[in-house]
Amino acid sequence: MPIWSLHGDGRTVARGAVVKPGERLNWPGTIAIGAQHVVAMFGATFLVPIITGFPVSTTLLFSGLGTLVFLLITRNKLPSYLGSSFAFIAPITALNGGNRLETAEQITQALLGVVVAGLLLAAVGFIVQAFGTGWIEKLMPPVVAGAIVALIGFNLAPAAWNNFQLQPEIATVTLCAVILFSVLFRGFLGRISIFLGVIVGYVVAAVTGQVEFEAVGAAAWFGLPDFHLVAIGDAAAWSIVPMFLPVVLVLIAENVGHVRGVATMTDDPSINKHTGRALIADGVATTLAGGFGGSGTTTYGENIGVMAATRVYSTAAYWVAGIVAILLAFSPKVGAVFNTIPAGVLGGVTTALYGLIGVIGIKIWVDNRVDFSRPVNQYTVAVSFVIAIAGFAMNFGSLQFGAIVLGTIAALVIYHAGNAIARWRKTGADDGGPIPAVGPLGGDPQ
Repeated sequence: MPIWSLHGDGRTVARGAVVKPGERLNWPGTIAIGAQHVVAMFGATFLVPIITGFPVSTTLLFSGLGTLVFLLITRNKLPSYLGSSFAFIAPITALNGGNRLETAEQITQALLGVVVAGLLLAAVGFIVQAFGTGWIEKLMPPVVAGAIVALIGFNLAPAAWNNFQLQPEIATVTLCAVILFSVLFRGFLGRISIFLGVIVGYVVAAVTGQVEFEAVGAAAWFGLPDFHLVAIGDAAAWSIVPMFLPVVLVLIAENVGHVRGVATMTDDPSINKHTGRALIADGVATTLAGGFGGSGTTTYGENIGVMAATRVYSTAAYWVAGIVAILLAFSPKVGAVFNTIPAGVLGGVTTALYGLIGVIGIKIWVDNRVDFSRPVNQYTVAVSFVIAIAGFAMNFGSLQFGAIVLGTIAALVIYHAGNAIARWRKTGADDGGPIPAVGPLGGDPQ
């Protein structure tokens, strides 16, 4: 029996119909859709290693491998591409004062945090597989989930400025291009505005002589990615692991939201039963990447946008995208090109990107109608935001707790302790609500 059945005539999708995960178009059509998924994920996936200092080709390799692992673990029933997660940027760059990592030792230390986050995410997946997601919604109601996502974006704001001020003209051009593409175009082009903005900024920088191409010319067309082994025996690496723990909460919310988004768009509630497997799969993929030098992964909203635009939810297209990513990873020249992206381009695009991460958190509040007239909700957000934006940091013995960890702890403690007191005193508690379905860039799954 074939893995995918052919949808209709294999060439067209009838009005009002969708190509389901277990179906596919003919192979030329499937490959074309897979190529769109590659383009959709590219802008975000390569930005993470460029910003953090991780090797680009290695990250691309484990992004592709992670996608195939995800499809296998979810039994080919949940369409998704696993790209680099922006949630890892803050704890990774914290190792070097908020800047990209500069040494192999720093990379191997950061990888331990990635591996631990992956293992914890997989463990959560097994729990969800056994007991469902109700406990997640109680632990992270919308006001808390939104605060955690938003504070990660706003905590990164100084890093965007550090790059922006190095080449303000190029950064401004890049930022304007991102915004213009997002408002000038709808559908696929609008969803890849970040990628298109990077291209515009890069071209302007190249024309004005601000790009160094020597490394690109010297790079081979074919070669192995740059692997790094996780520093398991490094005490210094273990001391920074707590900074990666909030990332697990973000990955949980992203994966749960992704599954619900796909279930909503395909009008197939049975997809929700794969939530546990999705968490396990992303955890395994993140652990695998962290073990050998790649960035942690997550399900991508950008690719949900492609599915929404094409109405093709076939997992066959994601197999194509994953295989293409793996093949590109074995070309050092591809990685060399990305490494020539000027600081100004990164500054411009991250100004938009980090702000969008913050807005996604705020949108969680809006979608769930969080009541900010309640003091417990006000202080949950107020305190966690100030901690994150100001860059609070504390050390407990050899363990380091950065602003995102402290902000996350504050949000969880204030919300749950405040509600417990409010119920005891009968002064009004917030009962939260479910994690919303996530569409393109965290938006509605339409």
